Amino acid sequence: MSAVLNCRAGASPAANWIGNQKPSPYNIGLVSVTAYEQGEMEKGLRSKIKLRVAHAIGSIGVRMKMKLYLTVLVTVISFALLGRGQETKERPAGEAAATAATPIFTKLSEAKWDKILPDLGENSPEICILRVDPKTQATSLLIRTPKAIHVRKHWHTANETHTMIIGTAKLACDGKTAEIGPGGFNYMPAKMVHEGWLPAGSLTFITVDGAWDINWVEGPPTSADLSRTY
Repeated sequence: MSAVLNCRAGASPAANWIGNQKPSPYNIGLVSVTAYEQGEMEKGLRSKIKLRVAHAIGSIGVRMKMKLYLTVLVTVISFALLGRGQETKERPAGEAAATAATPIFTKLSEAKWDKILPDLGENSPEICILRVDPKTQATSLLIRTPKAIHVRKHWHTANETHTMIIGTAKLACDGKTAEIGPGGFNYMPAKMVHEGWLPAGSLTFITVDGAWDINWVEGPPTSADLSRTY
C-alpha cells in the first residue's frame, strides 16, 4: 500500500514538517504525492538532467573541435606564408627575375657577362645566363668569345643544344666532326664527351634541359688553346 503525505492543516507532525519546507521538485504546490509518484518524478528529473548535461557536453565538444580546427588551420597558413616570405627574402634579385613565371625580354646590349675561364683574363670566353627554370633548372644561356679558342673535351650532365648566332664553329664528338654557321643547330646528348673550336667574336645560344655545368675531361682550356684552329 502506498504511503500518503498529507499537507493539509491539522495533519500529522510529519506531514506538517513537509509542508513547512521550501518548495522542491517533490512538494511544489504542497500537493500530496505517493511514493510511487515521487519515484517517477525523480526518474523524470534525472532523465532531464542527463539530457541537458549531454547536450551541454556535446555543445562544448563541438565548440572545442571548431576552435582546434581553426587553430590548426591558422597555424598551417602562417607557416606557409612565413616559408614563402623567407624564400623570397633569401633568393637573389637576379635569380628571382630569371625564374619568375612572367615573360622575359633581354636586349643583347643589356646582357650581363661572366668569365668562364678567369685565368685567361680578357681572352676568356664569357657566359650570360638568360633564364633558369625554377622546377627543372633547365637553363638558357649565351656564350661569346673575344678571341678564338679550342674548347677542350668536356661533357654536361644535361642534354645540350647549340645554335650559332655569329661565327662558324666546329664541333667534334663520337669520332665525328661537324661545322655549323649562323643559324646552324646541334644537339648533344647528356654526358657525351665533345669539344669545339670557336672563332673570335662568335656568339652561341645554348640550352640545357637541367642545371648547367661543365665537366672537363683533360682540364679546362689554357692560354695554349687560344687562337687554335681545328
